[in-house]
Formats: sequence, structure tokens, C-alpha cells
Amino acid sequence: MAHYFSYSEQVGHYFARPHQAPAQKPVASPAAWRGSETDVAEWRTELTLAQVEELDQALAQAKASGKKAEEMTSADFPLPTLRKEIAHWRAEVDCGRGFQLISGVPVERWSQADSELCFWCLGLHMGRPGAQNPQGDLLGHVLDTGDDAADPYVRKYLTSASIAYHCDAADVVGLLCLRRARSGGASRIVSSVTVYNTLLEQRPDLVTRLYQPFLLDVRNEDRSGALRYLPISPCCFAGGRLRTFYHSDYFRSVVRHHDVPPFTEHERTLMDLYEEIASSPDLYLDMELEPGDIQWLSNHSILHARTAYEDFPEPERKRHLLRLWLSLT
Repeated sequence: MAHYFSYSEQVGHYFARPHQAPAQKPVASPAAWRGSETDVAEWRTELTLAQVEELDQALAQAKASGKKAEEMTSADFPLPTLRKEIAHWRAEVDCGRGFQLISGVPVERWSQADSELCFWCLGLHMGRPGAQNPQGDLLGHVLDTGDDAADPYVRKYLTSASIAYHCDAADVVGLLCLRRARSGGASRIVSSVTVYNTLLEQRPDLVTRLYQPFLLDVRNEDRSGALRYLPISPCCFAGGRLRTFYHSDYFRSVVRHHDVPPFTEHERTLMDLYEEIASSPDLYLDMELEPGDIQWLSNHSILHARTAYEDFPEPERKRHLLRLWLSLT
């Protein structure tokens, strides 16, 4: 049995969101935060020396096992005390504010291979890793490869350009920073619950459209060409919990297909206002990830974006983050 999900398994798990009826009143939730009111002491955790030593010991044991990363389980990376903290991180991401930042992973004295293995194994403790594309990539590398950001088929995370608000098709996305850029490249996050509540206050006539499918452009991810877009409802609401999937670029670009009708004025107004609200400085929170920082985000209650950045000219100094997609099973 594989200890990770295939791309189709993970996407299916993520989009199996329960829905009862649209939320007609503001959603009360710990995930309904405002960036201007957050306290960094609440969402940033610094690893202790003892916890770093525990990671070192677990890493040594995992390497000594001789197993490939995809063959490992959490038992191959034992964390007798840190696992309690990880359970807290997981609960905060899943049922709390929707994000957590951990600092102090010693990536600067580890090899890249050791950092990759540690991050993968931490993911095994957090949830179930899954493939991030149809090609089956399990550990993503977020760095500028020199690809043209203007090319609609290029994944923006492989460029230094800004990335619009979106969610990934997994319960949780994790980033481990190996190296930061010379300038820029902030991780920008906003509560999709707060965005919804604000939209409901300003334009209640627009919110019901969020519970009806938008077409999501797959941007040639399906190499066969048979699948060009998917119908996805941005919002689902059940049991008092709002779950949101939003992808600005991929929702908007779908009209390039000849058989997709243009957006109605109502739909354009909705998307424009939704993104305008999400871009309010009072609502969003910018994080400057430093080497050794891990960011965990919920793709059900957080929209994330990235500011453009300027990199170092030396290849060995270029901005580089590792990425995991996790399912909370």
C-alpha cells in the first residue's frame, strides 16, 4: 500500500466537500481573522534546541533505514516529543486559524537531500502526502527556472513573477524555505472566511453564485488534451463550516476555450469584488519566509498569493522552497 495519494486520489479527496445550503449570515470561525489584528506570537513557533536535536536523530534513523522516501511511514522518522507539537499544528491548520509558521529547521547546515527527507517525513506526521500534478511529483521545488511568466502554460511558481490568489487541490500545502530571494517574494495569505463575510456584508446578492460551478482551466495539465476544464463550485457550507476553493488565474483564463461562453456582468462583478476584498491591506497578511521556516496552510480556509521577487544572480543563492501537498485523512 502506498503511503501517499496519487494526484487523482488527492484531488478527489480534497473536492469531496460536504454542502448543505449557502451561508446567509456571517460565518463565525477561528479561521475568520484579519491580518491587521493577528499577533505573530500566536502563529509563529520557534523550535527549541531539544526539538532540533530530535529532528537530527530522526533524520539519522530515517537515512539508516535504507528506505526510499516514498516507502517510509511516520514510524521511520520517530518524534517522541515533537509529535505532540505537530498534532497542535495540524489542529490549528485544520480547525483553527488555518495557518501555522514554524522556524528553526537547520537547513543551512543540512544538505538539500537531508532537508528534503526531513520535510517529507514531517509531512507524514502531519497528514498523507500526495502528488502535485498528473506527472506524480511528490515534493515540489519552488524556484525561478527562467521560464516566461507571460506564457499561459507556464506554472507561475517556476518564475519570479507575482502569483494571484489561489488554493491548491489538497487539504494542506506546506512550504519549507531553503533560501530566500534578494528582495520580494513575500507569501501573502488571507482568510477566505473573512473575504466571504465581507462580500456578504457588501453585496449579499452576489454570494449565491459562489455555490454554483465555475469552470476551472486545467492549463494543459492533461497531456492527452481530452480534459480542458473542470466545473468547480468555489464554496461549500455544511455543519457551520465554510470551505472555499478559489483560483483567480485559472477561473478567468477558461474563456480562451472556444466552447466556453464569456462571463456575465454578474460573474465579472463577483470575481472583481471578491479579489478586491482579498487584496485589502487590512485583511491580508504578508510573511517573509526565512531559511528554516515551514509554513502550513489550509486550502479550505486560506487563499494564498506571492509577491514578485528579485533573485540573486548566483545559481547557488537563488530563492528555493520545497513544497508538500497533504491530505488530512
